[in-house]
Amino acid sequence: MRRLVLGDFRSYPSLDLKLDGQVVVLTGENGAGKTNLLEALSMLTPGRGLRRAEASEIAREGGAGGWAVSVELADAGEPGGFTRQIGTGIEPGDGSPTARRCRIDRVLVPSARGFAEHLRVVWLTPAMDGLFGGPATERRRFLDRIVLTVDAEHAARVNALDRALRNRNRILEDGRTGRLHGSWAEAAEREVAAIGVAVAAARLDTVGRLTALIAESRDEASPFPWAEVALKGDIEALLAAHPAIEVEDMYRELLRKNRRLDMAAGRTSVGPHVADLAVRHGPKDIAAARASTGEQKALVVGLVLAQARLVTAMSGIAPLVLLDEVAAHFDPARRGALLDTLCSLGGQVFMTGADPAVFADAERAVRLVVTPGQVRVAG
Repeated sequence: MRRLVLGDFRSYPSLDLKLDGQVVVLTGENGAGKTNLLEALSMLTPGRGLRRAEASEIAREGGAGGWAVSVELADAGEPGGFTRQIGTGIEPGDGSPTARRCRIDRVLVPSARGFAEHLRVVWLTPAMDGLFGGPATERRRFLDRIVLTVDAEHAARVNALDRALRNRNRILEDGRTGRLHGSWAEAAEREVAAIGVAVAAARLDTVGRLTALIAESRDEASPFPWAEVALKGDIEALLAAHPAIEVEDMYRELLRKNRRLDMAAGRTSVGPHVADLAVRHGPKDIAAARASTGEQKALVVGLVLAQARLVTAMSGIAPLVLLDEVAAHFDPARRGALLDTLCSLGGQVFMTGADPAVFADAERAVRLVVTPGQVRVAG
């Protein structure tokens, strides 16, 4: 990436930042806007970025109401310094999330899924620190982000499943106050089953590929331990033993049998939306939730590094890696190992930290200092 341009994005009225170097370090006080820069880059992917914000929430307070993010990408395979420009944002005065526009070389494209041909992005933020001890929802979201970096259509499937589940739940809710319309419920369950099996199959495929990659490349001496990962759930177990077309019928029958139970609970009780990503600390052979805080942090870093390698292997594109306040939690030896590993991935890396001393040994890095609304070269 050669250049980043922002307009009314979070704390930045405008920014035109030329970039050079594989590793970019952003330092500055808390609240200066370091994470805002990473979030801007994360918006160049399908989905809602690393903060999961609605498009209408991103516009700078006091601005015109819109926002824009644009980058210039160098194409190493093209002679003469060819660049590709991709950008996204919403127009001032149109705060609807559906109003987000995406462009490649200034030409409108249907969605950010088109960006995947030119750019893949992976990230790690402090919000992911409680991944293993938190609710299954967070682990599903983490897995869906991994799937999305190798399959740009996955977000659309997950969103469609959410809509289908809400539709079934509304039909069941109506049945609590009157007669349950069996034909409506049957149609809703057919939709849930078809989309749900597609979501579960995509997740299982990615977990399988990630598991194989980890097995091939694991290093017992690495400070970032390898992980054992598995997807646990009723539909996932069925898919492991039966063809997908048969599992659709099985899932639909489960939904039919569970109507009364789900009506009483007010929600659909079985499906990919309640699956869980089970993670174990490989070298210690213990559940990740039982590992120490430091071990869990190193384990999730190892998973993100494996994700980056999987993206490269499947897409041929070395991803942009965004690490928010990660290095400060490691000792100098582990920070050095992290930097070496990141450089070996081949993609560009952005790292943030409040303390510049944390990056004292990062001699290969481009250092930028962030102050509210501004970015300058350090020193």
